[in-house]
Amino acid sequence: MTSASAGSRGVGDDYLPHSGNGGYGVDAYDLDLRYRVATNRLDARAVITATATQELSSFSLDLVRLKVGKVSVDGGRRTRFRQAASKLVVTPEQPIPAGATFTVAVDYAGSPAPRRSAWGLVGWEELTDGVIVAAQPSGAPTWFPCNDHPSDRARYRIRVSAEQPYTVVATGELVDRTVSSGRATWTYECDVPTASYLATVQIGRYAVADQQAADAAIGFAYPAELEQRLSADFARLPDMVGYFSEAFGPYPFDRYTVVVTADDLEIPLEAQASAIFGANHVDGEGGSERLIAHELAHQWFGNSVGLAAWKHIWLNEGFACYAEWLWSEAAGKEHADTLARRYHAALARLPQDILLSDPGAASMFDDRVYKRGALALHALRLTVGDARFFALLRAWTASYRFATVTTDDFRSFAAETTGADLDALFDAWLDDLPLPALPATGVTVRSRR
Repeated sequence: MTSASAGSRGVGDDYLPHSGNGGYGVDAYDLDLRYRVATNRLDARAVITATATQELSSFSLDLVRLKVGKVSVDGGRRTRFRQAASKLVVTPEQPIPAGATFTVAVDYAGSPAPRRSAWGLVGWEELTDGVIVAAQPSGAPTWFPCNDHPSDRARYRIRVSAEQPYTVVATGELVDRTVSSGRATWTYECDVPTASYLATVQIGRYAVADQQAADAAIGFAYPAELEQRLSADFARLPDMVGYFSEAFGPYPFDRYTVVVTADDLEIPLEAQASAIFGANHVDGEGGSERLIAHELAHQWFGNSVGLAAWKHIWLNEGFACYAEWLWSEAAGKEHADTLARRYHAALARLPQDILLSDPGAASMFDDRVYKRGALALHALRLTVGDARFFALLRAWTASYRFATVTTDDFRSFAAETTGADLDALFDAWLDDLPLPALPATGVTVRSRR
């Protein structure tokens, strides 16, 4: 068999052609990060376990700005490597056979910083006094070498050493914390498949608190001076977790962690089993309840049920946006139908130039994708009725738990689960540019033959 080189080729996502890598899939990341907040210095080692999907004479990992000092494959002493602007290309001593599991150890260091993207700065970013990781969609390589594509999900062990006054929150469950010589080391383990953009590290002078809800443990990390405002704004979070667990199926993780930074943030962020808010999102008056619902909903739509490619982003954002409207309805505020018709009228006044099923890289985070995605779900709800609609959502999250999906997967699954002929509805909302009219309530379902 002729050896194949995965080289620096991407995995084939049209939206981020230089992110992701072919020829293998990652099984697990073991990250050991030694960080100094005062100087923004990172000295790290990543041990990556992967499985080759083809014979590899070489392969690549995504890594930005940080300098690699040493690489070994399966402990080999003669592993060769080179770094390009955003790739680490590795050549093992011997080609790796297709189907073989192999281990790559990478020692690297530097001053991590966010990378520029079409959607702004993404990745590891210094706060006034701490760190935030905002990796969606291509920021993960700013702090660890990875296969940065949403379809390649892996387990994580993240060990972070930092100055003792700082709290570290990372992806997974905290399994160990030790203190030595003025530094604390925090170890987190995540055993559920997680996309690289959803892995996170948050560092700050945070107080911590825990709350046990009926459906999940809830943790908080926040500046102590914001405690009263946080307590007021997140008072209904247990109820929200409970309602979404009824509407969407059981909360997919054991724990949900909320981090509030001392700095203001432009937007809140979701990560695997967690969400990050800025101080400006905590006003003590419930001003961010819609955003709290949105980020929580991503735990089902985006974090448990993930994307096979970025073109399917509406399956994350449309669902999370619709969850905002559902929570408003459940909380006794405005009905989802009222909100849907208001946003439909607003969208109708905007250009109709985004295809929901394939919005293009430049527009994948456009608010019109969020709102039209939510409206498509509301149209589906009105068409099939509440009983079938919510049964569909629960079946969807159960069937694709910790898996990746496409728009076609949802179309087929919705038709099969509801028994309705939905082709015309989905064609209009997903594959045509003009904004369709919303159905009236009480539409009769036409059975699918």
